[in-house]
Amino acid sequence: MKKTRRQSAKTTPAVNGGAETADNNDDVSERIRTTLAAAIGEGALKPGTKILEEAIAEHFSVSRTVVRGALGVLESDHLLERKRNRGTFVAEPSIEQAKSLFEARRKLERLLLELVVTRATSEQLDALQKLTDEEEHIHHHGDEKSKTVLSGKFHIVLAELTGNPVLTEMLAKIVARLSLVMALYEEERKDDCGADHHRMIVAALKAKDLEKAQQLMDHHLADIEGRVRLTEGQGDRHTFLAVLENFS
Repeated sequence: MKKTRRQSAKTTPAVNGGAETADNNDDVSERIRTTLAAAIGEGALKPGTKILEEAIAEHFSVSRTVVRGALGVLESDHLLERKRNRGTFVAEPSIEQAKSLFEARRKLERLLLELVVTRATSEQLDALQKLTDEEEHIHHHGDEKSKTVLSGKFHIVLAELTGNPVLTEMLAKIVARLSLVMALYEEERKDDCGADHHRMIVAALKAKDLEKAQQLMDHHLADIEGRVRLTEGQGDRHTFLAVLENFS
């Protein structure tokens, strides 16, 4: 019996230490997830890029099991895809997926505007207008990375004004996946998301003119969709150009 007590006493710290390790692994897993998601959203990791698990594990000083946990979350968000016997890659949205994402965004953004008109305060709309001023400045004076980071931010901040975190999360995930669509199918390259359009949308919201705000948003999103050519050949072309960029 005494031997059993000594063994129990010795195992208790190990259990506690295991809990601490698990908590730390969760934190690192989240850091891996956010790092990769940001790299994908900013275009640093392009569609079709292979994810190197070993390199990630070494960089973050964790096991590949922890890395796979983070990658699994990104797979469920459709930013990564696992290919049998080949590994994990940055997702390459199909043409049908791209069409569905654009449609979902159009519907969701109209709903968000409906809620913002009734819920946003004057102070919040003033802050949103200042964001459009920031956009204007960055597009004239910022570097390419700053421009890329800013793209889409207006829409996420607008969604936050609804006070509904579920809808905000939905839009954020759609925007993230559409960054892959744009990387794969965009024909007319632009580094902005339409600061002028954003400014007019804010003006309509301040005037409580929902119909005009929705019309402006429809036009704005149609402009973004107009930059892509949803054909298999276009996707293949971008994939091939990415290979040339990597090896030349």
